[in-house]
Amino acid sequence: MRIALFTETFLPKVDGIVTRLRHTVEQLQRAGDRVLVIAPEGGLTEYKGAKIHGVSGFPLPLYPELKLAVPRPTLRPVLEEFGPDLIHVVNPAMLGLGGLYYANSFKLPLVASYHTHLPQYLQHYGLGMFEDMLWGLLRSIHNQAQLNLCTSTAMVKELSDRGIERTDLWQRGVDTEMFQPHLASQKMRSRLSQGHPDAPLLLYVGRLSPEKEIEQIRPVLESIPNARLALVGDGPHRQALEEHFTDTPTHFVGYLQGLELASAFASADAFLFPSRTETLGLVLLEAMAAGCPVVAAGTGGITDIVQDGVNGYLFDPESRTGAIDATQRLLAEGETRETLRQNARQEAERWGWTAATAQLRQYYQTVLAERTLPSVA
Repeated sequence: MRIALFTETFLPKVDGIVTRLRHTVEQLQRAGDRVLVIAPEGGLTEYKGAKIHGVSGFPLPLYPELKLAVPRPTLRPVLEEFGPDLIHVVNPAMLGLGGLYYANSFKLPLVASYHTHLPQYLQHYGLGMFEDMLWGLLRSIHNQAQLNLCTSTAMVKELSDRGIERTDLWQRGVDTEMFQPHLASQKMRSRLSQGHPDAPLLLYVGRLSPEKEIEQIRPVLESIPNARLALVGDGPHRQALEEHFTDTPTHFVGYLQGLELASAFASADAFLFPSRTETLGLVLLEAMAAGCPVVAAGTGGITDIVQDGVNGYLFDPESRTGAIDATQRLLAEGETRETLRQNARQEAERWGWTAATAQLRQYYQTVLAERTLPSVA
């Protein structure tokens, strides 16, 4: 198969969507398929054998790491030369509209996937009054696709309830070779805790942005004697968070990647994730693969991953003490914590990228087969 992948975000940006896409591209290429990635310009022209065609764009005001790239007529000859069998648009917004247009123009099957819960994001940016309008736009875009993939059962249900048709589940995946418990180290603990490796170490990994609700971690930190907090990542909310966590033992680590990131997960005592806007929460799977017990808000796609009391703890985000109680319980019960670590790793081992991409390839093949079936008079 030849797949033209239109995405609003790709390398060199680092986030959960890009992680899924880069593993997917690699697995598709390994399976003998050919992928053309059409993404905002980022300096790269190739990844794992797949050609990347960059489109110039401009930073989104509320999300400056994300570039909005406007489809251009120059895409037509690029697609004609590549000769795709189908088009897959990821989080269609601006560039994704070009994918819709060319799918119709070339009479190609269209697959769309939903990764970012934008309607919920609006609440965190003071734009909640536009939520119904945004759902209307999403319906008009996604309902042009032959298949709409979501990364959790919660999102499949919500999109279906909102009138988006032909939805299905694109199963989760995680790099279980990269993220492993044996990468825990005192050196990394000391780095994350700023020289206090024997203190309880709480960890957050992800984008530093309002919708992640990272402020909710401070009461947890303050409730645990001598605890340290490491925030790994960066984003537009960093300055506000630095002010919010003033006079607390919080270390703003910045971005970590590869084995350093894997070691950070494996070296922490608890991974805290208060976000209520997750369609999946890939970092949770990475933490679990590394054997780091998780404490997460029991909403959205998170409930597909974390079984409360089995491989982590869930809390009610509406409860003032929910996250505090869950984290204190985790840290107080040493034997239970070790069981959670083992169960978390076992859960992650079920979800390698090879299986997730094999499922995606089956979806592609089904869409292609349905497109070529003769019509019945």
